[in-house]
Amino acid sequence: MNDAQPLDSAAIGRAIAPYHCVALALQGGGALGAYQAGVYETLHGAGVEPTWISGVSIGAINAALIAGNAPERRVARLAEFWRRVTSGAPAFAPFGDVMRRAFNLSSAFGALAAGAPGFFSPRPINPWLLPAGAAGATSFYDTAPLRATLEELVDWDRLNSGAVRLSVGAVNVRSGNFRFFDTAKERLGPEHVMASGALPPGFPAVVIDNEAYWDGGVVSNTPLQYVLEFEALQDTLIFQVDLFSARGEAPRDMTAVLARQKEILYSSRTRNNTDAFRRTHTMRARLRAALKRLPAQALSAEDRNFLAETEETPQVGIVHLIYQRATYEEQSQDYEFSGASMRDHWAAGRADTTRTLRHPRWLEKPGEMEAVRVHDVHRDEPA
Repeated sequence: MNDAQPLDSAAIGRAIAPYHCVALALQGGGALGAYQAGVYETLHGAGVEPTWISGVSIGAINAALIAGNAPERRVARLAEFWRRVTSGAPAFAPFGDVMRRAFNLSSAFGALAAGAPGFFSPRPINPWLLPAGAAGATSFYDTAPLRATLEELVDWDRLNSGAVRLSVGAVNVRSGNFRFFDTAKERLGPEHVMASGALPPGFPAVVIDNEAYWDGGVVSNTPLQYVLEFEALQDTLIFQVDLFSARGEAPRDMTAVLARQKEILYSSRTRNNTDAFRRTHTMRARLRAALKRLPAQALSAEDRNFLAETEETPQVGIVHLIYQRATYEEQSQDYEFSGASMRDHWAAGRADTTRTLRHPRWLEKPGEMEAVRVHDVHRDEPA
């Protein structure tokens, strides 16, 4: 199929129209987050705008850039952020896997040494040399540049207006509990987004209401579970955008071992959780259908309570978009901030989303007995 052909926006619009909510769930993954920007650019171009965006770590930053800007400015703001944070490394990479691998490693070491413009900068004193409790003693980098970038590129009044719901995940340092800051419940500012991306020991914890928070990826790198567990879940189409793939080849050397370990660790078993939700949700729908076929006098009080509680069983469609690591990328892929890799990741997001939207039937709401439908272009598209 020719990817240069325009998408059928009308067919896509008809497929998503029956849903009450279109959600965008953005996983964490540092420099790989440009893939999510490519995904959003393609959705936007096809007329698909999320009504709820949930993110963790870099997913929270991308989510804030989308929710905190008018639709016509969102892609430009994403592009400005990613241009800015990758401007500290060479913009053009050599050809060939061997040369590209060396280029990426050099770029990654550059980020470790000098940080990323508009994102994070190295502390002037090594934290190991500072006394406990001193400023800068708990992280290698300062994220003040990120706050300035967010203040410039995000309209916080629009973000909190309710036009698009935003939720970002972080973990309480003292209790270890995972928490989502949600515009449906409270006003969010730069500190909430920064807390979601405060990955230790690189970045410092962010204090909110006298509690310190770290990157939500310390507990779970995907916000999908929060969207699915929402107490008033309606018929929802979810675009789940992951930056680490749970599936991959067995490594053949130590660098591949480190890369594969990171993928498994930060994929957060998204596919497993999705499949478990689908099984549970489908069984619930089928049990409800079976009970409704029984005569009223055969139902127990528990049966009647179950029927009342499940009167509005939502239908959920999940479209899974997962970045596929290039052969030359290693475990440093999430902190390799070169312009060349940013463009590659962005282009991969565009390509995967375009291929997905070529199948509008994948977006259609599942039937009452099916309840949940999951599609992944890398798994489901015919060869």
